[in-house]
Amino acid sequence: MAVSKSSLSSIPTCYATVSIGTPDTPLDQKLSAIAGAGFQGIELGFPDLLSFASKNYNRDVDAQDFDTLCDAGRKVGTMCEESGLKVVMLQPFANFEGWPEDSDGRKDAFRRANGWIRIMQAVGTDMLQVGSTDSPHAISSLDHLASDLRQLCDLLAPHKFRLAYENWCWATHAPDWKDVREIVQKVDRPNIGLCLDTFQTAGGEWADPTTASGLIEREGGKELLDKQFKTSLKILGRTIPKEKIYILQISDAYKPPKPLDAEPDEQGLRARGRWSSCLRPVPFDGGYLPVVDVAKAVLETGFRGWFSMEVFDGGPDGNDTEWKDMGAYAKKAMESHKRLLDETADS
Repeated sequence: MAVSKSSLSSIPTCYATVSIGTPDTPLDQKLSAIAGAGFQGIELGFPDLLSFASKNYNRDVDAQDFDTLCDAGRKVGTMCEESGLKVVMLQPFANFEGWPEDSDGRKDAFRRANGWIRIMQAVGTDMLQVGSTDSPHAISSLDHLASDLRQLCDLLAPHKFRLAYENWCWATHAPDWKDVREIVQKVDRPNIGLCLDTFQTAGGEWADPTTASGLIEREGGKELLDKQFKTSLKILGRTIPKEKIYILQISDAYKPPKPLDAEPDEQGLRARGRWSSCLRPVPFDGGYLPVVDVAKAVLETGFRGWFSMEVFDGGPDGNDTEWKDMGAYAKKAMESHKRLLDETADS
């Protein structure tokens, strides 16, 4: 499908609250910077809600103190409304699917799910982002993963809530877009769709932070790698129904200063997960991923929904944790969004 420039003018813009400042940055300052740059919505990051609640109630609020978090969530919803921002999605709901039956992990997952649904009601959002599990304890059967997500969809359905399922490129069982698409098809519920992501797609199928080149190195070299990636994107653009894409998250990636250790770290986080946490700038600002190609493939499905900036920018070395001017960074992100749309358009 052609991507006309005129068709892109209605695409709504979103910014993840975890992608600006730090968890200690007052949430009202984050919202002010995001709204001031012209974004229309936010992905509300759970760490920001937890931080807001702890500051608001002058105590450390537990991640499963859902009564307090709902009270705080109602305040956050009001703040967003006053700032002219829609709460597009609550994120990131992690390590939900794949736990063995009757395990403590599974019981905790469903306890969290019911609590997060209450938070969604409180803040006024209808979409929950679920990242594909990176737990080493998850059962690998796609049918099992789909069964868990089907149950979550059924918990969300009475509230008219939706589940946006995202492939995390360091996930243990569903690291690329084809995996999550297959699982979504198996779930077979009207309220599940895809959260696609330029970093997760290009960072999983084309780039590799553990190599000197920053690319997946295999027989055939870069020419074959590029060909295979373009084929994957062509399939994406031609086969995913536009209504099954709920949101597209946008970020680029810096090539690590030196290759990352391929082994998981002390917390069990794989290399691509560590790369994701601090080396993801806005597009056109020092990264090297084919972000335009991914975004164009998504647009070729006919999707014209939320484009959301979800970046984790620690600078080229990943160590810059200072946020000297959030407003200026948010405006840079908006300019990046506009340029991205210009470069994806056919005419």
